[in-house]
Amino acid sequence: MSITKTAHTTAEKTGARTDEAANLITGARERIDTLDDRIIGLIQERMAVSAVIQEARISSGGRRVNLAREMEVLGHYRDALGKPGTALAMTMLELCRGRI
Repeated sequence: MSITKTAHTTAEKTGARTDEAANLITGARERIDTLDDRIIGLIQERMAVSAVIQEARISSGGRRVNLAREMEVLGHYRDALGKPGTALAMTMLELCRGRI
């Protein structure tokens, strides 16, 4: 009875209707969680590099943000990911601006 209850719980968690599908979904979700952790780490690394750039720019008398460069980044994300890429890039740029 506990096997049925466990399978039922797994199916409930995944929305699947079969054990096979539930197992596939569970494994894929674990991979997504791992990818999300890597993406978060890369964004944190990008934030640190951006802070170095901003500090150098400001200490040399420049502005904190280089809008022309930001437009390049937005275009790169849009070209690679379509319209949602622009929104993703905007969020990333917001995270990377001004933590100095």
